[in-house]
Amino acid sequence: MSAERGPAPIGRRDEHIRRVRLPADPRTPAAARALVRSILAEADLAELTNEALLLTTELATNAVEHARTELDIEVVADRFGLTVTVSDFAGGPVEELTVGVRNESSDITDVAERGRGLLLVDHFSSRWGTTYLRTGKGVWFRLDRPGPVGLARRSPVAVTPGTAATGDRRPREDSSAPSAAAMSELMQTAPDPYAEDFLPDFATSLLTRVAEMVGAAGGVLRLDRGDGQGPQVLARYGRQPRAGNDLVRVPLTVHRPYAGELELDAAPSAYARPLAVLMAERLSLHLENDRLRRADLRRRAWLTFLAEASELLAQSLDVELTMALIPQLVVPRLGQWCAVHTTDEWGRLRLATASHADESMLPHLHAVLRESGPDSVQARLREASRNGTQLPLGAPTEGFAVPLIARGQRLGTLAVGRHQWHRHDPDEIAVLGDVARRAALAIENARIHAERRRVAQALQQSLLPPALPVVEGIGFAAEYVPTGDDADVGGDFYDVLPLPDGRWLVVIGDVSGKGVQAATLTGLVRDVIRTLIGDGKPLLEALTRLNGTLVERGGGRYCTLALAAVGRGAGNQLDVSLHLAGHDRPVLLTASGEARFVGTGGTALGLLDSIASPATEFTLAPGDVLIFYTDGVTERRRGRELFGVNRLREAMTPLAGYSADVVAARLRSTALGFSTETPRDDIAILVLRNEAG
Repeated sequence: MSAERGPAPIGRRDEHIRRVRLPADPRTPAAARALVRSILAEADLAELTNEALLLTTELATNAVEHARTELDIEVVADRFGLTVTVSDFAGGPVEELTVGVRNESSDITDVAERGRGLLLVDHFSSRWGTTYLRTGKGVWFRLDRPGPVGLARRSPVAVTPGTAATGDRRPREDSSAPSAAAMSELMQTAPDPYAEDFLPDFATSLLTRVAEMVGAAGGVLRLDRGDGQGPQVLARYGRQPRAGNDLVRVPLTVHRPYAGELELDAAPSAYARPLAVLMAERLSLHLENDRLRRADLRRRAWLTFLAEASELLAQSLDVELTMALIPQLVVPRLGQWCAVHTTDEWGRLRLATASHADESMLPHLHAVLRESGPDSVQARLREASRNGTQLPLGAPTEGFAVPLIARGQRLGTLAVGRHQWHRHDPDEIAVLGDVARRAALAIENARIHAERRRVAQALQQSLLPPALPVVEGIGFAAEYVPTGDDADVGGDFYDVLPLPDGRWLVVIGDVSGKGVQAATLTGLVRDVIRTLIGDGKPLLEALTRLNGTLVERGGGRYCTLALAAVGRGAGNQLDVSLHLAGHDRPVLLTASGEARFVGTGGTALGLLDSIASPATEFTLAPGDVLIFYTDGVTERRRGRELFGVNRLREAMTPLAGYSADVVAARLRSTALGFSTETPRDDIAILVLRNEAG
């Protein structure tokens, strides 16, 4: 470094020199102290430790706070003393660094507030000065070893840019001044960053040291964190300070929402206020760190809250449940009360749900929300919904009206009342906006799902007969269970049709896939069957023509089908002619309790140009039951285990002698009870029974 930055030590023998560049970081003063401490140990200058560490801390801290650039630290030690130079790379004036010539009174309170850091340098150093270079500026100080080998102290003089300055002065005794060791200990006091809440203990320790230095009878440090609780006592020493001429008040230099003040009940002293200011500045740094840390934790907590709220709202696809969840998320975390209004097709607001932290206040809240008038809550809500902007609510229900908008649609408003103990801060207002956006999207998704569910249910009902025919001597019963997602249309169907020859046609089928395309194909199959059967076509010919239609128009989908023509036979028997087109064989349950599968397998429809579907002829005696079903029954899963055909046959055996309704209902409950999972496939069951006596 340039010799202009400070006077060279008297001798060059046995010199110890260190130069290091440090970042503009709060940890830099500690690194600078470590560097000075190591040089002092090497040069055997332990008696200068307290003053050297104190002044190094001051210069490094000032440079970090004001210059905000990298720092060059140069430490030179010899057998006569120590010189430390701290330089930064900031341009411009350095008024905050220059103290100037001290007057004869040497009153510490006469120095400008911005120069109190260098006041310590002036008080404890043998000599000091400032340097101004094109690359920046710096401050140096010299500490001479006490005794005959040391140099006399010299006073600093004012300097001008581009020069270096030194000065001489004789040390003066001041019985009221604190010792350098005490001040060094005060300046190096630091909190434990790993403590849960280090500030009370740290502030108490700092206040105690300052109070003891200035002989204060009492002191108190109050801090208001802006959380609605007002000023709280952070630290206390001795008796409660009393108002009067001897009371020293120093505000803490912290950012909003923090605010605080230090009070000392101290006798008049040249060092009382400067030391109180010094303590307040040091404490303010830690309070600022605490504010930033708490703000970061709070923002993380808000992000976690928003993530959890989004997950909770996304899990609900029911409109009413979603409406009920929103106030539970808001109250009491974001407000004392909350109300959700929805917009009808005419743009009018309707109260959907409301919540209050005090349940006894709900009737009053409902009454306020129903009031009309230009200054009412309703008016503000309509304005917020109409303009799509967030608006404040006036007294007595202070808070905010936030519009609920999703995908460009205005769904209503979210009204939130302020906390009982404080108003909404900017973070809370921003979170309210995020909650409103997530809530609006959840409401819109729930509405879309509800509309899909209504459409699916209507379409599904159109594919099934509204009621089964009532035929003398034949009992019909059916059960249908859609998949767990009731917003999709299944491909299973059944039907019972009269034949031109007086018989009845029993039909059950399963179209591949789900959704609108499967429903379209199901409707096509039902219409073609009804048309062909109405024209008197034989069952095999009807199946052949239906297969050709599906090959041509099915779009690669296929259909399994079971058709049975049932008519009266000899005596009380029923004659059955069964055709299977890739469908599972039905179960014949006799009146004696024997259960067996009947029919011959055939080709599924829509896969090949030609099909085979042999007819199976058999009879049903009085009390016999024929049970048709889709693969949703046999392929019902419990883990890796299937319900299967064997379990189906075993479940039917005990049902001999029961009516068709009972058999269908029992099979449905048995299949559903096999697993706790929702059905992955539709379940269709069609039962016919010979009811002849």
